[in-house]
Amino acid sequence: MNLTKLRDAHQQFTSFLRGNKRSQSTIVAYGKDIEQLVTFLEELQKHHVHEVTKEDIESFLAKLTDKGYTPKSISRKINSTRTFYRFLKVNEYVTDDPSLLVAHPEYELAAPRILTPMEYRALRDAARNDARMFAIIELLLQTGIRIGELANLRMDDVLTEGLRIRAMEKHEERIVPVNASAKAALEKYLKVRPHVTEDKIFVTKSGRPFLIRNIRTAIERYFRLAEIKSAKVNDLRHTFIAHHMKHGVSLIMLSKLVGHKRLSTTQRYLQYVKDRAKENTNLTEL
Repeated sequence: MNLTKLRDAHQQFTSFLRGNKRSQSTIVAYGKDIEQLVTFLEELQKHHVHEVTKEDIESFLAKLTDKGYTPKSISRKINSTRTFYRFLKVNEYVTDDPSLLVAHPEYELAAPRILTPMEYRALRDAARNDARMFAIIELLLQTGIRIGELANLRMDDVLTEGLRIRAMEKHEERIVPVNASAKAALEKYLKVRPHVTEDKIFVTKSGRPFLIRNIRTAIERYFRLAEIKSAKVNDLRHTFIAHHMKHGVSLIMLSKLVGHKRLSTTQRYLQYVKDRAKENTNLTEL
């Protein structure tokens, strides 16, 4: 076992995530979570990875709870810590993993926000004069892809049979069909897209990649312009899933289209969909 300092291990862990092509959002989230943990441990005069105990981690989580962190946020911190410790064990910096002895708090998953037809039509209308944002909203709504997957789309990912969604993190590469509405919106944007060497489909006016955080901010702006309350970017994906589930699209097919690793993740939406149609394989436009 190596006597490794927590700060050094944190930096190596972040480099490891980058080297394994984790998404920028994952690197930032895990990095901040472990930074918080390391800072707390240093307050306890714990400076080396082998000094940390289950009780130390529980004290860290208790402090976060006192600060108002929700059970869901606490659970995410535990997941980050366990990922960190898996890295430490693989590199033989520790022999025991105290994070495995820490229990996740119980909490209920919030119901997904599913936009009504009136809401997503209003969102479309709000963005109609912005070719780039209109294409982004249409693709998210009509394909159900994740915002990170959309930001990662490259020019050669536009195929005859649909969009190629490249492998990201633990999600395998897949092809998603693009209906007429989304295809028309994308073609309209590509006609006015800046002529730059950057191969990402969605770029800024200066030709740089349109980053996830900026895409999210832009969509939230259009939610406000459309006067849609309490909506987030992921709700476009929720709406795609619920719409096709209602129209009877096979759960297995739908799960593959949206890139769910488990069928149970897709099945969870059944409780929010009423009057499901007879099962079929036909996708319909929203």
